[in-house]
Amino acid sequence: MSGDGHEAVRSPMVATVVALMAAHGDVVRAGQVLVVLESMKLEHEIAAPSAGVIHLVHVEVGATVAEGAPLVVIRPSRVGDDAGAAAGSGRDAGGDALSVPGSAGDAGGEVAAPSGPSAPLSASAAPSAPSAPSAPSAVRADLAEVLERQSRTGDERRPAAVERRRRSGHRTARENVADLCDPGSFDEYGSLVLAAQRGRRSLDELIAETPGDGLVGGLGRVNGAHFDDERARCVVVAYDPTVLAGTQGFKNHQKKDRLFELAERLRAPVVLFAEGGGGRPGDTDVVNVAGLDLTTFAQFARLSALVPLVGIANRYCFAGNAALLGCCDVVIATEGSSIGMGGPAMIEGGGLGVVAPEAVGPMDVQVPNGVVDVLVADEAAAVAVAKQYLSYFQGPLAAWACADQTLLRSVIPEARLRVYDVRRVISIMADEGSVLELRPSFGLGMVTALVRIEGRAIGVVANNPTYLAGAITSDGADKAARFLQLCDAFDVPVLMLCDTPGMMVGPDVERTALVRHCSRMFVVGASITVPLITVVLRKGYGLGAMAMAGGSFRSPMATVAWPTAEFGGMGLEGAVRLGYRKELEAIADPVEREALFQKLVGRMYEHGKAVSMATYFEIDDVIDPADTRRRIIGALRAAPPVPVRTGKKRACIDPW
Repeated sequence: MSGDGHEAVRSPMVATVVALMAAHGDVVRAGQVLVVLESMKLEHEIAAPSAGVIHLVHVEVGATVAEGAPLVVIRPSRVGDDAGAAAGSGRDAGGDALSVPGSAGDAGGEVAAPSGPSAPLSASAAPSAPSAPSAPSAVRADLAEVLERQSRTGDERRPAAVERRRRSGHRTARENVADLCDPGSFDEYGSLVLAAQRGRRSLDELIAETPGDGLVGGLGRVNGAHFDDERARCVVVAYDPTVLAGTQGFKNHQKKDRLFELAERLRAPVVLFAEGGGGRPGDTDVVNVAGLDLTTFAQFARLSALVPLVGIANRYCFAGNAALLGCCDVVIATEGSSIGMGGPAMIEGGGLGVVAPEAVGPMDVQVPNGVVDVLVADEAAAVAVAKQYLSYFQGPLAAWACADQTLLRSVIPEARLRVYDVRRVISIMADEGSVLELRPSFGLGMVTALVRIEGRAIGVVANNPTYLAGAITSDGADKAARFLQLCDAFDVPVLMLCDTPGMMVGPDVERTALVRHCSRMFVVGASITVPLITVVLRKGYGLGAMAMAGGSFRSPMATVAWPTAEFGGMGLEGAVRLGYRKELEAIADPVEREALFQKLVGRMYEHGKAVSMATYFEIDDVIDPADTRRRIIGALRAAPPVPVRTGKKRACIDPW
């Protein structure tokens, strides 16, 4: 403000004048645009700081002005906001002549000529003339284009593709993602990406037929109602089988690479919906020979043991899609699915005959052989299991309930040779509704399950006495060892429920490379650092019992037994037959021989039963089965806190 009360409007930067929106003598209101400047290819509107009359215009269109240079001078007046209606007229809103400096009515008699045009520059004369602000809800042309393109990626604009999925009894990729993620939490990446086929298709066709290049991916929250945002965040990658059969294209590889990098940076789990036919040969906008110059598979594999990886297979999952699926910690598949490292076209191309897609890797093959961890009825059930699986790695739950623990006192029969169901032991011991068993149809002599006890996630490894009396086979050892790796990688403590006569023996089982497979339990068990607790339910014999305790009864934080437990270097019956062979063979009468045999077994049982074992301090204690949960939680509370991880704890989780 100058001494005479006039106010100079100055340039805030070095710029070029591209438009003058007011002239000498014009009445202006506060906030009205006076000058448009251009600096570094951007236009800046300079507005009147207050209402008044233009006294001087110092610049003209095309002039370059310095920072702080005056543009116009305003003589303040009692002009209201409605004065703009008279702008450029030389009169105020009431219609009376204004006393403009330099006019005939000015006492000084001087005329101050404007340095710019005598009238505002027309909108057509300005390179980018400012327009009146739109209403907040108005949709501009640029936004309308984006909204239109976005809408064409959704299910609503693709009714024919959606109907085909409906006829096959399946959901769309977007429906699965919406079911997995908390409402409103999914932020998509690469939604407008198109297949790299511009050399063979029109843009309109690509927009209509290849939305997202067949991949829906982004960041969302899973189980956010129970866990904070950091624990609930999740990377979701879903192949879209309605787009080019869910095949792997050049651009959707780039999208996956971006999302896998985010998973690594954010330490966020990944859920992969893997339905699709593998690599796509039809992308033409890429200069390469074999299409092998990509990082997707290595990048995803490096996430193993860093973040939980969940794979969901539905219907057909072949080649590259199956390779990513197989890298996952857990594979969930729907009934009727077929999984294979090569699809029908690849099989036929290799001269191996014509095979229907459903016959490549059906569930009656991939479930018992261990490829699939959890078999479910449909996609909705698969998503539910994925959410449950992720929850074990997201933290404890405050609310929980459990069965009457005194039921554990009678779950094992008093008759020491009578079989029982170890899964019932687990279900009673665990929090209600918290048991998720993995690979139940593979390695039948071993049970592996994620559970909760007092809201805390725990991994359970249990011998299954209904299969070979709980003897450890090659498949059972592999199943247990990999599960130990999984728990250790993500700091989930382990509970071993031991009831085994030892490692399985005999020529047939040795043909399965038993020596190597069983030794794997010792190597992995000795390498884990999470709290380990062993509870011997009944048989704790030989090398098998030691494998169920991390290699030694001194390895667990607690090695305890139920009153039904019995111990020995090998099964009692076998030990008697081996150790007392001569004595037994010397008795000709079979009845008398059997009587001696049972007497010797009884004597060894008394010596090796749990209470006797505890008197030698070969185990830490014999406990009331009803007290098992309390002892487990007590041991876990005594364990040191889990250190903050800055990288991987283990190099990887073995896919097998």
